[in-house]
Amino acid sequence: MRFTVLGPVGVWRGETELTPGPAQRRALLALLLTRAGEPVPVHEMVDVLWGEKAPVSSVNVLSRHVGALRGVLDTEPSGRSTSSRLVRGSGGYRLILGAGELDLQRFRALRDEAGAARELGDPARAAVSLLEALALWRGPTASGIAPQVRAHPVFAAVDREYPAAVKEAAVAALEAGPALTGQLLPVLRRTAAAHPLDEVLHARLVTALVATGHRAEAWHAYRDVRTRLVDELGLDPGPELLAAEQRLPRGAASTPPGRPGSGAGAGDSAPRPAYGGVPETPVGVRWVRPAQLPPDLVMFTGRRAELDRVHALLAPSDDPPNAVVISAIGGMAGVGKTSLAVHWAHQIAHRFPDGQLYADLRGFDPSGSVANPAEVIRGFLDALGVPAHRIPAGLDAQTALYRSLLAGHRVLVLLDNARDTQQVRPLLPGSAGCLIVVTSRSHLHGLVVADGAHPLPLGLLTAAESREFLARRLGTERVAAEPAAADEIVALCGSLPLALAVVGASASARPEWSLASIAENLRETRGSLTGFTGGGPATDPRTAFSWSYDALTAGAARAFRLLALHPGPETSTATAAALLGLPLRDVRPLLTELVGAHLLTPHSPGRFGAHELLRIYAAELTESHDTAEERDAARRRLFDHLLHTAHRADSLLAPHRERLTLPPEAAAGAGPVVFDSQEKAASWLNTERPVLLAAVQDAARSGLGGHCWQLAATLELFLDRHGRWQDQLVVQAVALDAAEELGDLSGRAHAHRALGFVNGRLERPAEAREHLATALELFAAAGDRPGQGRVHRYLAFQANRRGRHHEALDHYREAHALYEAAGHLSGQAGICNEVGWTRILLGAYEEALADCRRAITMNQRLGDRNGEAAAWDSLGYAHHHLARYQEALTCYGHALTAYREIHDDYLEADTLVHIGDAWQADGSPERAADAWRQALTVLETIAHPDAEDVRAKLRRPDGT
Repeated sequence: MRFTVLGPVGVWRGETELTPGPAQRRALLALLLTRAGEPVPVHEMVDVLWGEKAPVSSVNVLSRHVGALRGVLDTEPSGRSTSSRLVRGSGGYRLILGAGELDLQRFRALRDEAGAARELGDPARAAVSLLEALALWRGPTASGIAPQVRAHPVFAAVDREYPAAVKEAAVAALEAGPALTGQLLPVLRRTAAAHPLDEVLHARLVTALVATGHRAEAWHAYRDVRTRLVDELGLDPGPELLAAEQRLPRGAASTPPGRPGSGAGAGDSAPRPAYGGVPETPVGVRWVRPAQLPPDLVMFTGRRAELDRVHALLAPSDDPPNAVVISAIGGMAGVGKTSLAVHWAHQIAHRFPDGQLYADLRGFDPSGSVANPAEVIRGFLDALGVPAHRIPAGLDAQTALYRSLLAGHRVLVLLDNARDTQQVRPLLPGSAGCLIVVTSRSHLHGLVVADGAHPLPLGLLTAAESREFLARRLGTERVAAEPAAADEIVALCGSLPLALAVVGASASARPEWSLASIAENLRETRGSLTGFTGGGPATDPRTAFSWSYDALTAGAARAFRLLALHPGPETSTATAAALLGLPLRDVRPLLTELVGAHLLTPHSPGRFGAHELLRIYAAELTESHDTAEERDAARRRLFDHLLHTAHRADSLLAPHRERLTLPPEAAAGAGPVVFDSQEKAASWLNTERPVLLAAVQDAARSGLGGHCWQLAATLELFLDRHGRWQDQLVVQAVALDAAEELGDLSGRAHAHRALGFVNGRLERPAEAREHLATALELFAAAGDRPGQGRVHRYLAFQANRRGRHHEALDHYREAHALYEAAGHLSGQAGICNEVGWTRILLGAYEEALADCRRAITMNQRLGDRNGEAAAWDSLGYAHHHLARYQEALTCYGHALTAYREIHDDYLEADTLVHIGDAWQADGSPERAADAWRQALTVLETIAHPDAEDVRAKLRRPDGT
């Protein structure tokens, strides 16, 4: 196969172009191609395709796009499936391509060949390889996909490879001679026109024009780029452009006029590299090599992946620099930004022979004395040897002198603890050769967008790095002697370097203490920051966190505090709005501010989490800043929102199922999410499952027992269908306790019923019968006939599992009578299908056919797609046992269509298993395996325990 992404996205099998599908699927393919061979996380795919407007169903939609792409890529013209090119792993998907199948791979390989040729002293070979590489481009990366998608940095990063290759080609061609330079000239002209402010690119165009005899054009090209630099950026030409000017023939055109008033300041001329690129300093200034880096941390640990990323920003040591490189290292307080920046700076200091500058910008200093850029520049000028009387007044003039001094020099500048982009921008050099490293608790978006900074979000240490962190401070032997205790310390510290350092220092000072006793102390103080308080404010997490908190606006500070009341691992924008009692439009800016301060972490579009120690800090703050009434009101809004939204989602997925009737109104400001499709309702339940499970238990602890059992009852069928039986056992036990404490008859009945069913799932028949018998008594006492009917259906299900099919039919008769008395038609239709299924188990297949057909008709009249799908599946199962495999497959097809329409993932997979069984029995093992593989994909997506049974089918030759 052949793939293209350097221009329009394309796929060819031989000479036949394949159609990936609609625009969004083509965009997904483009992303996978730019990252071919690498795992692309699901959250990154969602970010590329939807950005901040990702729907709640985005992960499900993505899964379907992946399945469709597999169908295109893995199916040969004969219809035979091949091994999948698109595989799941590492939390995402990876596209596997063969050598030379992708134009981007070929382009990069040719660039590597050119680099090798130059190292061997063969510039001609290098130029030829680069010309071949550039010919592969047929337009911007992934042209043809939606503009808002193509604007994502992942595609912009590939786009930047083209002008970089053009610059490399220019160097090689100029070394090789006029013939190859002339071949490159059209490409150079086009690329320079497309990048009007790329000084290096235009310098090489000027040089190439001179080398090929286009002297007048060279003068015009130089004059144009110099004018743009002055007018649009306020910058004088840098070293390479000035060097290109030196090569311009004198007299061929008038010399471009100078810029009045430009340069370092009163009476000084701007620095100008001597011919050959040797930098000069302004008149009256003696260059002094600064060496201001703080000491490297002797016990620096880990961060190998991050160090690899920042090392990759620098060109090979023997290549001339062609731009100012800016690295922006961001992260929450205590994550080790400064340690990483200083360590990296020491590793590469030799690459910057003209010195290192350092400044603590005090962006989040508790005293509020944020460093002024003018103050920092004056310090830099002093370190660079500028006499005090030659430092001009005014920030603009000082910045000009600072940039003039650095022009042509290779200097590393480390700006630590920046508050925002505005504080950093005046401190950036204006010419190539320098590296700027910036650390900040804020997201420096402006620096990334406008100044080309390379962001490095710094996360927590890995578990292995955390153990190494402890071993470096406590000794390898001490950690190896108590590995379990060391792992517990790591977990209790949340892998946060600051917390590990505080605990490590305390343990190091007390070698007689066992690690187990230290872990026990942390365990006993869990939920507070007491165990992480060091010897002073600098090592107290509260102090570190407070610097970020104190910089927040009042609204964001309140949001940070109240979000500590959220029970789950992450919160959505809608849930945060309910917790705060604010409209969505007012909440989004607050969450953005918290993310910018690294007090929240975006896990995926519209979903946010925070480190456990930050949550503890926020909980301490809300206890001291917000009244008990304010906290109780926030909790009630939160649980109202979750309960009513879960109820609405469940009602949309199965509108005919009997369920709780909730109070009609949620608390003010706690309105539920509105779903415009079943797909979005299913996606919300899937995404919010950990939050909903935590909310059941938190509601019980918070004295909101009604919310507790009602939410558990609402989640019952969802948890069962997804195989979350242990979760079901836990939440329904909590719900039962809450209902008993309230003396709520209905709540007890629902909890006992759910506990009975899940105990049956877990092969605990005695416990199942006991809970279901109690539930039957309670529903009868409450006069709830549909409730009793559902319990009888559960008892019938359990009887069928034990092979007592006639006992099951007795329960169904009881249930039918109860539903009939209550006028519950959907329940009667469901029983009709379940009786048919029981007759299949008894071997009475012809009778089963009649029952199932009757159930289909009843559900069609009711408009109950869920019930209709179940009946079609049962009808197919009956035909299968009568060896009518094609009739069975037709019925299964109807069921599959309906389950996909209503987004019932588990029963979709169940029907796919039945389809595979029918194909196997009909003598089509390849089609059987394909259906089972589809079922396995669905079951693995929802992490259902039935997946192992399907894997076993695929392993056995006969699929039994």
